[in-house]
Amino acid sequence: MLSLTFGQDLIFLLLLKVGLAAALAALLARSATFRRVLYTEERDSDLKVQLMLFLTPALALGVMFRMVGYPFADLMLEGSFLLGLLGGRVAGPLGGSVISLPAFFGHEWLAMPAAAAAGLLGGIIRQLMPNKELIWGLGPFSFLGVPRWVWRAARETRFPWETLPLAACVGIELGRVILGRGVKASWLFRIDPLDPGAFVLVLLATVMAVAVPIKIWNNTRVEAQLVENQQRLLKARMDALTSQINPHFLFNTLNAVSSLVRVDPDMARVVVIKLSNILRRLLRQQENFVPLRDELAFIDDYLDIEVIRFGRDKLQIFKEVDEHSLDAFVPSMLLQPIVENCIKHGLGPRLDGGHIHIRTSRADGRVAIEVEDNGAGIPPERLRDIYAEGIGISNVQERLTVLYGQDFRFDIKSEPGRGTLIRIEIPELVPVLASST
Repeated sequence: MLSLTFGQDLIFLLLLKVGLAAALAALLARSATFRRVLYTEERDSDLKVQLMLFLTPALALGVMFRMVGYPFADLMLEGSFLLGLLGGRVAGPLGGSVISLPAFFGHEWLAMPAAAAAGLLGGIIRQLMPNKELIWGLGPFSFLGVPRWVWRAARETRFPWETLPLAACVGIELGRVILGRGVKASWLFRIDPLDPGAFVLVLLATVMAVAVPIKIWNNTRVEAQLVENQQRLLKARMDALTSQINPHFLFNTLNAVSSLVRVDPDMARVVVIKLSNILRRLLRQQENFVPLRDELAFIDDYLDIEVIRFGRDKLQIFKEVDEHSLDAFVPSMLLQPIVENCIKHGLGPRLDGGHIHIRTSRADGRVAIEVEDNGAGIPPERLRDIYAEGIGISNVQERLTVLYGQDFRFDIKSEPGRGTLIRIEIPELVPVLASST
């Protein structure tokens, strides 16, 4: 027992206690495993055991430090209640019992029952809560909102569940003081307030020793949810952009097949086989990034179809590929809309056809891809709006922006009657990063 009156010693002691709780919470929040356990609201037995393994050793060590002369380090009841509030009716009492072992072996006979009761109380409150999100609403200054909660509950004729964890923290400290005064001083450690001011400070410190960790963990939890939501939004946006490409591509390819069915059935069969290869790859491929060699193989299948449709004497394909660039990861379906634009808008208007050059290079951590045709070109007035108006070009531009931010180049140079050069330069991605994106 430690008897203190309102004064600097008591204030300093309680500040150290709350500071220790905050430091421990912040340290645990740095662990990715602990965050995963903490942010899973419906925890199975394994996750509850992991939660106990994270909290009980540090809290038990704090009890040991208190027993050798550092009273601010004892967070036994606060930690047990927190375990119950987060882990449930089993993790709370069991974890509280483990935390109190050093005190129990020091002949503080009521330490284990008190810690187990605090943990059980936290577990019961968790079970009673109609919405587990209300637990995360407990903050260091939640007591300031009690009048508002009570008034709102009375007006809406419902129980003010938000006040329950706060009231439990106050009840735990009141129970410790009352129980401690009724038994031998050595049976249960407590800070015994000797005047009303000290009593209020002790109650406030207990509330904050529970509320501050919840506040810290809730902040990191909200940040993690924001990041997860951003990733989901990015994936949804990428899926939407990809869905714009695939039907557009398939529509044009099927038109090529239909034009050959009556004229050259054997050639139509070859085109259908190649189209089936393309569809098989589209159905199999779920990643945002693929090796450049796979992207070029995809383009080869597509160009084979277009060469058959146009005729080899009207459409020629030339490739200058840097072997070192083939393993670099690029966005999937990056080149197809660009090549399609070259054929449809560049070479399509020319009666004598033309050629397409595809070049790749890799240097200084960046990958460059060029697609050049000798087609009709783009008029200057249209070139200014091509990024926004062209379906394929605007799609590629938006996908690159989503994936790379501003760390890419997408340049289009064109001369009417002489052709168009499209150059893409993107940062090189390592396989691990690309596969996880």
